[in-house]
Amino acid sequence: MRQDHQYILELIEPNSRVLDLGCGDGELLSLLIEKKNCRAAGIEIDEKEIYKCVERGVTVSHGDIDSGLSDYSDKRFDYVILNESLQEVLNPDKVIAEALRVGKKAIVGIPNFCNLNARLQIFCWGKVPVTEGLPYKWYNTPNLRFLSIKDFRDFCAERNIIIEQECALNSKGKVRFAHNLFSETAIFLIHK
Repeated sequence: MRQDHQYILELIEPNSRVLDLGCGDGELLSLLIEKKNCRAAGIEIDEKEIYKCVERGVTVSHGDIDSGLSDYSDKRFDYVILNESLQEVLNPDKVIAEALRVGKKAIVGIPNFCNLNARLQIFCWGKVPVTEGLPYKWYNTPNLRFLSIKDFRDFCAERNIIIEQECALNSKGKVRFAHNLFSETAIFLIHK
């Protein structure tokens, strides 16, 4: 199981109502249903990924999370997940606000574009980094936003969003110190 999925599973209480924004192939939703008995659904824009969700038996809607979540009432879900999708949206401010409106809490997973490996590639070779956690070249990346752990913390502080828990990860597991320098990804549990 992917490390980020394992940590997200640890955060979510059994029998929760979960909405995954940018759910991809539905792997995380499938795990939540199987291991935590969650009532889980996803929203995905890529039709190929939607077919994979359907094959897994996961409930998914075709939609663009940048358009908002107007079909959902306030606090309808216990958790709204944005794992590896925030950096791909046009308006992250709106998407986070909507996630916190329809969910009691949100779980946000981001790639850390400022980890040591990425910094060294920029410094030594003067090129946009390509790493295990950031496997795309500049011309084929789905990422529209390039953020770090510090950037996300600042974003939350400026909007009075509370970071309840945070976990920084790299290929070896949880990063214990200097998160912004040594982690490839981070998972945040947030609420208003």
